[in-house]
Amino acid sequence: MTTSTDRNHRVSGFLPALEGMRGFAAMGVVITHVAFQTGAVHDPLIGRVWARFDLAVALFFALSGFLLWRPHAAAARGLGPSPSTARYFLSRATRILPAYWTVVILVLWLLPGAGGGATVWWANLTLVQVFIPLTLTDGLTQMWSLSVEVAFYLVLPLLAVAVSGLRGGAARFRIPLMLAVSGLSLLWAWVPVDTPEHINHTNWLPGFLPWFAAGMILAELATGPEIWVHRLARRRVAMGTVAVVAFAAAATPLGGSETLTDLAPAEYFAKIALGAIMSFALLAPLTLAPRENHRILASPVALAIGRWSYGLFIWHLAVLSIIFPVFGIPAFAGHFWFVLAVTTVLSLAVASVSYALVEEPSRAAFHRWERARRGTAARPTATTPTSAAN
Repeated sequence: MTTSTDRNHRVSGFLPALEGMRGFAAMGVVITHVAFQTGAVHDPLIGRVWARFDLAVALFFALSGFLLWRPHAAAARGLGPSPSTARYFLSRATRILPAYWTVVILVLWLLPGAGGGATVWWANLTLVQVFIPLTLTDGLTQMWSLSVEVAFYLVLPLLAVAVSGLRGGAARFRIPLMLAVSGLSLLWAWVPVDTPEHINHTNWLPGFLPWFAAGMILAELATGPEIWVHRLARRRVAMGTVAVVAFAAAATPLGGSETLTDLAPAEYFAKIALGAIMSFALLAPLTLAPRENHRILASPVALAIGRWSYGLFIWHLAVLSIIFPVFGIPAFAGHFWFVLAVTTVLSLAVASVSYALVEEPSRAAFHRWERARRGTAARPTATTPTSAAN
């Protein structure tokens, strides 16, 4: 039985478990990169599993899809005002750019092997690396996914306009439309796109729309009337099983190689589809049937890692690049668990500093500006783990 409190949380409330899940996704990205650079992905027993932790990116994209689309889904059903596009863009820029520019400048300036000419600098500073050949440089190669995510940020208001006519009773057609567009985007790898050498169009936003759509569909469900999907979401073991099966299938040759070689169109299709299924299954219980207290995902440790997850993501490859020479470990020569432990500890430390010195002050400055613009008095900032994560 769904209570009004449950519905309010689904529609607009802060869901602490999502913050914890974001932390788990960031750790997944760290694991797959450490596995690749230590050669663990070639282990005959578990190498493909380590490699498929790159599906943590699917989870990141689905989380963004849910959280950023939820206000639009609520507005379509009369549950809230339509979001301000100007505020949305300023909020996203404040959240992403200060910390990102900090790491790009420091890595390109100080990390051996990461430098480059003006093209490398401006491509990374403007987040267009996936369009400019040979600009994904050492310590910053993971930023291809941030480039895709920022492209989604830019397109999202246009998507909202495109479905703005589906409001009230017509809002029920929004999910079928999203499913149709996602299905079509699964064919993106077969679309002939003329690109420069070293650029693959499968690294562009259209190919990853199903991962974002998984979260957007959850946002539509969270703000809509209860249907069978909500009841299914309460069956956490069943949903977890679906996620594990999807992940396991992606870890087979069906989902492509465990290395960084380009995927065949059929492999790309399978990996994207399975990543969307996995993300939907993992997030559905947290968004459609949220618990008041989640023992693991809403624990203080999980919330802290979730709070630092962005810093963990943008800094961990720079940290990993330093660990190999400092400890005298050749790349691709083993020592997976040691390198993973050191990378995790040091990256979390750097991420916590990034959060305290760059991310949180930027967020606070944005809210001060917003309050001043509205002519409201500043209020003390809450410091509980939940409010801090929020």
